[in-house]
Amino acid sequence: MTKARDTANIVGGGFSGTIAGATMEPTGDTAAGDNAAMGFTAAEGLILTGQGSTNDVTIKNDADADVIEIPTGTVNVTMAGTLGVTGVITGGGLVVPDGSINLADLDIDGGTDIGAALVDADLMIVDDGAGGTNRKATMTRLATYMGTKIGGGFEFISSSDASGSANLSFTGFDATKYDSYKFIFHNVIPATDNVFLYMRTSTDGGTNYDSGGSDYQNYNDNRAFMLITSAAAGSAANETGVCGEVTVFAPHLTQYTRVNAAVTFVDTSGVSIPATLVDPYGSFIRLSAADVDAVQFLYSSGNIETGTITMYGIVNS
Repeated sequence: MTKARDTANIVGGGFSGTIAGATMEPTGDTAAGDNAAMGFTAAEGLILTGQGSTNDVTIKNDADADVIEIPTGTVNVTMAGTLGVTGVITGGGLVVPDGSINLADLDIDGGTDIGAALVDADLMIVDDGAGGTNRKATMTRLATYMGTKIGGGFEFISSSDASGSANLSFTGFDATKYDSYKFIFHNVIPATDNVFLYMRTSTDGGTNYDSGGSDYQNYNDNRAFMLITSAAAGSAANETGVCGEVTVFAPHLTQYTRVNAAVTFVDTSGVSIPATLVDPYGSFIRLSAADVDAVQFLYSSGNIETGTITMYGIVNS
């Protein structure tokens, strides 16, 4: 009968062979300089320590192929195969190699809803050029992209509310996206009674607005403005602000920019509502060829008391 070897003697005597039907229970910690050691502490449990030129610890399979490696002197772990996890991975520091997560494995159904409307600063993930490189993008980029795909459609650009304002100006012109522009008036009321609504144009982004006596033409008359209302608007209780629209055609072309206006309002006759609405329809033109990139609306005297003007672009593709 072969006598069982004492574990202490095996360790101390440098035993080489196979231990069958037994367990080894180390009782002490390993040291940083150990070439290959197995230890135990109450806090850390089983400890494997190595000191190889390539890896400190290597776990192999039955085919002698590396499965898990801890490169020498690092805290990194390299896996040759697929990590199967049935629970939840928490905490930071987990690095997933590019292209290692299949699209079919992504499931966002369990995510928390944003609970609010999407805004420009919200982020999304895109595959850049369908080339496998994932990048982040803001919702503003999506809005810009959609604008290029809505052929001939209207796209909101900006809106301005008056509150005792000297004028309402718009500079959101972009020839790469829009052919023409439409301005919608929502009850634009003057602060001063018996005044006319004007429009002026700019060719330097709104720094200056053309206001020379022969810069525009309305009804065969040369003017310092485009006359949006052919009758005087008022601010009395029985009068209403200007409603309607103004269309600016192809202002980016170096030609005489043309404008059409169709607005309604109750005039200053002092009658009570219901009253006949003044409904002028006007066509105007700049008398010099230039790239127009801003417009301004104002009354002939006084401020704009209240009202809203909204600017839309007509997408060019």
